Amino acid sequence: MRGITRNLFDTSVTAIILCGLIFSSLADAKTYTSELYDTVIIGGRVMDPETLTDRVTNLGIRKGQIARITDDAIKGKSTIDATGLVVAPGFIDIHSHTPTRLGEHLSVLDGITTQLDLEAGAYPPTSYGYQYRGGAQLHYGSSVGHFVIRGLVMEGSSQSYFFDETGFITLGGDMWRKQASPTQVEEMRKHLRNGLELGGLGIGVLLDYMTEAVSESELSMIFATAAEYDKPVYVHVRRGMPGDPTGLDEVIALAEAHGVATMICHITHSAMGGIDEWLAKIDAANARGARITTETLSYLAGGTSIAADVFVNRDWRAIFDIDYEDVQWVPTGEWLDEERFLRYQRDYPTSSINHHYVKEEWLLKALAWPGMMVSTDALPAFDIEVKTNPNIAGTYAHFLGRYVRELEVMPLIEGLRRITLLPAEWLALASEDFSRKGRIQVGADADIVIFDADEIAPRAEYGDPYKTSLGIHHVLVGGRPVVTEGEQVEGRYPGKHLLAPAAR
Repeated sequence: MRGITRNLFDTSVTAIILCGLIFSSLADAKTYTSELYDTVIIGGRVMDPETLTDRVTNLGIRKGQIARITDDAIKGKSTIDATGLVVAPGFIDIHSHTPTRLGEHLSVLDGITTQLDLEAGAYPPTSYGYQYRGGAQLHYGSSVGHFVIRGLVMEGSSQSYFFDETGFITLGGDMWRKQASPTQVEEMRKHLRNGLELGGLGIGVLLDYMTEAVSESELSMIFATAAEYDKPVYVHVRRGMPGDPTGLDEVIALAEAHGVATMICHITHSAMGGIDEWLAKIDAANARGARITTETLSYLAGGTSIAADVFVNRDWRAIFDIDYEDVQWVPTGEWLDEERFLRYQRDYPTSSINHHYVKEEWLLKALAWPGMMVSTDALPAFDIEVKTNPNIAGTYAHFLGRYVRELEVMPLIEGLRRITLLPAEWLALASEDFSRKGRIQVGADADIVIFDADEIAPRAEYGDPYKTSLGIHHVLVGGRPVVTEGEQVEGRYPGKHLLAPAAR
């Protein structure tokens, strides 16, 4: 009898233990999934600027999109440990001029996943980024370049961008300095329409580079054509004396008259000390129903061609309130004097300069405006032996490191909003593809940057522009890593050429 009782006791204990194991397994099943993702990002501080999510959690990525955000344990074919790091949407650069392999390399190492030239544009827009035809590590695209079309109509130029397989465009000649006839203006309209039909993300207008050349009727035609297709216009406004808002007033009037969404390019560099007045004018126009926005750079010098109209035919020293000694020759980093400036302008008209004239107080005022986006305005870079400006390598690390972390101009999640969600929302006016970008949400494109918020900082400097940023650990484009542990992944090209539908 005692043996039977002992057996019953042992059986009961065994049953209890088995039940406990079963219930324990069921409990574990609530925090673990056997579903296998392409890539999982584990333990990072996930920050989404749209929902204001800011917490440590895990991401599962499948087929180029974010498939799951969860505190549960998840598995992937590859795993990224993001412990102690921020997981954010990839940075969207709306104003860049460097669709080159060197530009791509420096951009992804600064967290950029989408690189666009909307200020200048290309024509046809399908030709933009010829160096990426074998594949790109980031997404890229352009507006329709009015300046290219002007060259085609007025000079018979066959070039499609600032540079292409045939060489560089020189900022001189009839296309930059001569007014078009009514017949030529109508010819431009046909090409602008064609460019929008081919997928341009709006129309880019380098108005300040052709201040005397573009008539009111030509500029009005550009806005009217954009209105036909409900696409934005991107304008480098005509520049007057320091702070003069006349060029801004002209563009606001046309934006309102035609109902066209309009971006004022690099407002800090155009408004200078008049930044408060310029932003107030934009606010007033938007209160009346306009759709006007703007962007700024995070660096303080301007960068352009030494043959730009303002440096050839206008009093640039008065306009920028600087002198020859404030101008830097980009290819070598040397500072100029009058003799060298004039000699280089004559002998090297396609080369670039940095003119140091922007004050940080102007930039701080610009960043205080809630809708202010941040872009690079990066100049073309082909060869590490030929210098450019540091914008190309350090813009976003500089913005997040100096202005967000050090100066505390805004919280980190707001800083991320300025360089991810805001440009994505604006670009959705041209293409719904952007409604899936700039976010860390289920269903969003897995364009992601993972960085150390305490470490992120630029190393690039004027005169030494190609040093890559600190603190960028991983970058994913379309769910595929292009930067791993701070190093570029060679030979992986998940980027897409982004084009807009030609809806009218």
